[in-house]
Amino acid sequence: MIGLLAAVFEPPSTKDFVFGCWGGSFKLFGFDTCFNFIIMLVVLTTIIVVTLFYLSLRRPAVVPGKFQLLAELGVDFVRENVAVPMLGQDAAKFMPLLASFFFFILIANLFEVMPGFSLSANSRLAFPFVLAMVSWVTYNAVGIKRHGFFGYLRHTCIIPAAPGWLRYSLLMVIEFVSNIIVRPITLTVRLWANFLAGHFLLAIFFLGTLFFLETGPKTWLLAAFTYPLAIVLVGFEIFVAALQAFIFAVLSASYIGQAMAEEH
Repeated sequence: MIGLLAAVFEPPSTKDFVFGCWGGSFKLFGFDTCFNFIIMLVVLTTIIVVTLFYLSLRRPAVVPGKFQLLAELGVDFVRENVAVPMLGQDAAKFMPLLASFFFFILIANLFEVMPGFSLSANSRLAFPFVLAMVSWVTYNAVGIKRHGFFGYLRHTCIIPAAPGWLRYSLLMVIEFVSNIIVRPITLTVRLWANFLAGHFLLAIFFLGTLFFLETGPKTWLLAAFTYPLAIVLVGFEIFVAALQAFIFAVLSASYIGQAMAEEH
């Protein structure tokens, strides 16, 4: 039986993340690109986020309707749990950025569990990288504006409490690599890896269930085991979708707050 399963069942692979072009390709900033399934997910995510807030807040009322109430609850959540704790009195300046991060990532992640899509654009490395670079440019630009270029490097890379010989040698290099180079990488990989792994897990359990059902009565018992696990994983992916959106927004706010701080 094990041999039969291994011979017939085709597990998901990296080929699941390769999509052909819809129509011809074109040049964008010198690179060949085209409209495909992944680009469609990004466009849909953008449309949903913009439409949600446009319909909710175009005519704000004292007694909010359903859409306005939903939007206000979402924005209040970001303000009270992300912006204010990390940025204090500067929270309002960065609310548009942080709210955009949270809701764009959340909606993009939820496509992972939507029937007919079953994939998040964040499972492709390029899109988490672009979001991470927006965060990286923002907190570095804010830090340079606050402290000046060399003042920001000193603020970021030098630990005043450390002994002098360590402060200007090993620790300075470690702090530079950690704060300037590693941060955008960790922001990218954390978001990308979660949804790459999530896609594989969901695909394995749902495809496995279909395989067991189609193989015959002898494997139906296995399907009765894999299908409930697949449903549990869907719920878990919804939780991870919200959690990763929250973590990305919190870390971005934290980096901005650290860049603006007066002390290391």
